[in-house]
Amino acid sequence: MDISLYFYKDINEINNKVGESMRVISGKYKGRNLKAVPGMSTRPTTDKVKESLFHRMGPYLDGGNVLDLFAGSGGLGIEALSRGADHVVFVDAQGAAVKTIHKNLETLKVDHGYNVFRQDAFRALKAASKQGRQFDYVFLDPPYGKVSFDKLFEALIDHKVLNVDAMIICEHDPNDKLPESQALFEKVHYDMYSNTIAVTVYRYEKQEDTNV
Repeated sequence: MDISLYFYKDINEINNKVGESMRVISGKYKGRNLKAVPGMSTRPTTDKVKESLFHRMGPYLDGGNVLDLFAGSGGLGIEALSRGADHVVFVDAQGAAVKTIHKNLETLKVDHGYNVFRQDAFRALKAASKQGRQFDYVFLDPPYGKVSFDKLFEALIDHKVLNVDAMIICEHDPNDKLPESQALFEKVHYDMYSNTIAVTVYRYEKQEDTNV
């Protein structure tokens, strides 16, 4: 069974079915509709979850660079742009997702402040490192059960793509309990929104300089 199918079984909690519109919750593009990726290969973050997690983050961003690493339709990164992010990098491995991100950005007439890449998440982090990119906010919403959060956190550290105090927002299955702490990451918040959606937020702590 496709792991994305069971995500939609609690229809009272999850009202953004694939192919239907989602909204930008607040900011410059408030109330504008966004399209989800066609098919059942991605899980759009619901408006309820998006509103709650951005409230925890700000709710308005004082600039900053954002990485939406498993971007899907781009809803989280677009919400960040709407709320004041300086720049967002959207990454997804699926062609349909990348097309949907471009379409949503075109619909909103966003003409600057972003890049969109079709790429594997780990290769994208390596490429960001080579380009000297560093981020203040990172959204991680990988396919349930298919990508290790531990490996993602290791890659974020190894490639040095985080600014000090960067926030890492992880959307995951509530049955997958993320640890209280990761190497150089402090857990600052946890919410369970339904039997299929939980969000854990970490803050990146300054890495000690080992150079003498």
